[in-house]
Amino acid sequence: MILVTFAAHSVAAQTPLSGSEFDKYTQGKTLFYGFEGQIYGVERYLPNRRVIWSFLDGNCKEGIWYQQGEQICFVYEDRLDPQCWVFTQSGGGLIAQFEGNPQATELYEAEDLGEEMVCYGPDVGV
Repeated sequence: MILVTFAAHSVAAQTPLSGSEFDKYTQGKTLFYGFEGQIYGVERYLPNRRVIWSFLDGNCKEGIWYQQGEQICFVYEDRLDPQCWVFTQSGGGLIAQFEGNPQATELYEAEDLGEEMVCYGPDVGV
């Protein structure tokens, strides 16, 4: 079992990151995110606003992100409806609030876990 600490700060008191600020912080990184004290997923940030997301099950989804107002929106290969988040930065890393709604899901950048993102190949039939 992995014990992870998260930096929880009020999103309302912080300025949302612009697309360029988000890109500067994330590009070339692989970030693990937590939710309510548990690891939630991992995302690799590639050039040209491309991403790869996994719920840590080895099933990875490629996507892109773009800025829409104060939100950073993601569209993935298996889900074409955008998933939009407001990102802020705290001393402990990024905080992502789903659609900027304080009552919705809020993810926190996890401390360095010393783990790598694992992506299995496509399912192969017989």
